[in-house]
Amino acid sequence: MSKEKYSFKNDYSELVHPKVLAKLGSIGDAQFDGYGLDIYTEEAKGLIRKKINKDDVYVHLVSGGTQANLIVLSSILRPHEAVISCETAHIFTHETGAIEATGHKICIVPGVDGKLTVEDIDGVVKSHRDEHMVKPKVVFVSLSTEVGSVYTNEELTTISNYCSEHALYLYLDGARLGAGLASHACDLTYPDIARLTDAFYIGGTKNGLLCGEAIVISNRDLQEDFRYHVKQKGGLLAKGASLGLQFIPMFDEKDQEGEDLYDQLARSANHVAMKLADGIKSLGYEFYTEPETNQIFPIFSFEILKELHELYGFYDWAEVGEGKMAVRLVTSWATPEEIVDEFLKDLVIISNHFFSK
Repeated sequence: MSKEKYSFKNDYSELVHPKVLAKLGSIGDAQFDGYGLDIYTEEAKGLIRKKINKDDVYVHLVSGGTQANLIVLSSILRPHEAVISCETAHIFTHETGAIEATGHKICIVPGVDGKLTVEDIDGVVKSHRDEHMVKPKVVFVSLSTEVGSVYTNEELTTISNYCSEHALYLYLDGARLGAGLASHACDLTYPDIARLTDAFYIGGTKNGLLCGEAIVISNRDLQEDFRYHVKQKGGLLAKGASLGLQFIPMFDEKDQEGEDLYDQLARSANHVAMKLADGIKSLGYEFYTEPETNQIFPIFSFEILKELHELYGFYDWAEVGEGKMAVRLVTSWATPEEIVDEFLKDLVIISNHFFSK
């Protein structure tokens, strides 16, 4: 066991939300059909369609984000086609070449704060001119991004329109979709995402589920034979009901204001992250990117980092000048405000020790 006071390494260190666990345990030894053809998965799909206010979508539940990205992108792309993404994109940095292993190139661009721009996309499209090069076909975006930023409605609409005009598909990685849409900086909604993209997924693993992501395919041209692709890539679970059962309380349980559990958990994760970011800012520290979701990236000196690493778990992200490092602190649906208060108190003590020298 770690001796750290608390881990800010990720938002999936806690196994599962109690209401999800209770739902899993509620059916006991009841029998169900396999491979996602059960009544629980059908109920979950109905709740998701209601959530995004779109009935003509294809929904399939898989176990994890890398699996979702691999299945969707490999099902869309023909052998000579490629994906456009930011250099920070999860498919490029943390999926062990899963997309490349299927024979498809990822055309990366720097982006701005983890986000693609139309100028980025257009540059790739124009530089791939003929059959001697791969043909860009899918634009890959994330909400929230790998550096915690979010797209606005205007930004995503602009990208979506460009894709439509240039025969490109737009796919959105939603591993942290809840946190992205719950951000104070985001004016997008679930129906907006369904309308503006050809396919996306609603991430559950990083928002209270034991495991599970809900792939949503809006473009009818991409829906045919999708289960074949899922099966071929190892994503068609015999006990698919275990995924459906988990999504039901996420979108069926409501609070007094009518907000479902999925959004409640995402909002809680963002709330404690913003409290943590505000406290760090008040001590005079800068940030690698502006805090917008449950991933924040403060910049500390190596001396202060050494002290903090002895107390808390988190990842160093990038060196940003001599003797300084941007780190990633991630809060989850279960992060208590008391831990945030304690981190800030410890940071004050550590800061005073070095600043008083």
